[in-house]
Amino acid sequence: MTERVEDTTAVRPPLEGPIGSPVTPARPVQAGPTVNPPAGAPRPRAPRRARLRLTRVDPWSVMKTSFLLSIAFAVVTVVSVAMVWQVLGAAGVWESINSTIQESIGGEDVAGFRIEDYVGTSRVLGFTMLVAAIDVVLITAAATLIAFLYNMSAALLGGIEITLAEDA
Repeated sequence: MTERVEDTTAVRPPLEGPIGSPVTPARPVQAGPTVNPPAGAPRPRAPRRARLRLTRVDPWSVMKTSFLLSIAFAVVTVVSVAMVWQVLGAAGVWESINSTIQESIGGEDVAGFRIEDYVGTSRVLGFTMLVAAIDVVLITAAATLIAFLYNMSAALLGGIEITLAEDA
């Protein structure tokens, strides 16, 4: 690969003055070194930028997207609660609670006490599914309402301006 470097000293031709007399610069103009890129190589350019204004959001699209995301959130919630409950059971937390209650209260009535009867896996998962279903409805409704409110405010204020740029 060979690079060609041109002469860096340039003298401007005489300029015409206002009356027609030639005007010469006081000293020669020094140009910077010019290096021609190899043939076929792309010339470097500045990153492109685009300024966009978000003036309207489609409420139907927001509703569909928020519904799918809230379903995913509900599934993650139910799975995480089930995992935590299984880890607590495997760690012996429920037996520890049962023995602590039996030792502290004592008596014949407490001998058959089991905490799992009150906060068992099936009850907790059922409650978690109920809360997750309510969250799906509420998150979807709230996101759709926010989309309508954004459209109203963007009509008055002009929306949000976003500048996108390429990585250099």
